[in-house]
Amino acid sequence: MKKTVVGITVVGEDREGIVATFTNFVFSQGGNIEKVNQNVIKGLFGMYLEASFTKNINVKKFDSSIQKLAKKEKMDVNTHHETNIQKNIAIFVTKEPLCLQTILSAAKKKSLKGNISVIIGTEKTLQPLAKNSKIPFVIIDEKNQEKAEERIIEVCKKYNVDLIVLARYMRILTPNFVWRFPNRIINIHPSLLPAFAGALAYAQAYERGTKIIGVTSHYVTENLDQGPIIFQDSFEVNPNDSLEKIKSKGQKLEASTLLKATKMHLENKLEVRWRKVHIKSK
Repeated sequence: MKKTVVGITVVGEDREGIVATFTNFVFSQGGNIEKVNQNVIKGLFGMYLEASFTKNINVKKFDSSIQKLAKKEKMDVNTHHETNIQKNIAIFVTKEPLCLQTILSAAKKKSLKGNISVIIGTEKTLQPLAKNSKIPFVIIDEKNQEKAEERIIEVCKKYNVDLIVLARYMRILTPNFVWRFPNRIINIHPSLLPAFAGALAYAQAYERGTKIIGVTSHYVTENLDQGPIIFQDSFEVNPNDSLEKIKSKGQKLEASTLLKATKMHLENKLEVRWRKVHIKSK
């Protein structure tokens, strides 16, 4: 039996009854709750519902009805419909080019099952790369991250973004943003998490004489660098390697690992269960 899956995110001020309100809405539409995850941080409520429907549903009518409910409840609600249609990708960058170049190269070779619809940068350093690829580049350099994210949310809505890829984006996303894209934001970290966390991971590994250094691609959650791990890779370190050589090797591996994780997501090969990423056999 064919099943339609709809992801629903609800973000807003915490108060009693919100969970019941939206789960009851799903039931009233003939749906079944497959997954539900909720969290509250400093009065901010976030919930992700995954609802399935075995009957045909009118997507426009469903979205219109849930937006009316969202307005009534004063919550920000977004729906994500899982389809086989090519997904729209937003790439977030700062100034390091290699990860972005690697993804753009894959897109040019038609090996990326998705459409890079927009690149968002905190500065204009990488704007020429976007221009050469004829992809819109939006600079959001607001220092206050919450205000910056208000603009980012608008841009993501404008370009109907399905997946966000952090290509060495040097800002920490807040729960208010992350909760809107559950398991749809991919990041790369220059370490085999959970060890050597932080911005100076390579230097720490170098100082400790690490024999193997790795990188980790993971989904982003409200807990920094603790999201479900998608893919990891590593390289051996020669005792005579300089810090610069280690960085160079690591940056190349970051780019390839981030690309691999992105491809796996776009090919619908990944499923998150109990905070672990499972690779689908088919």
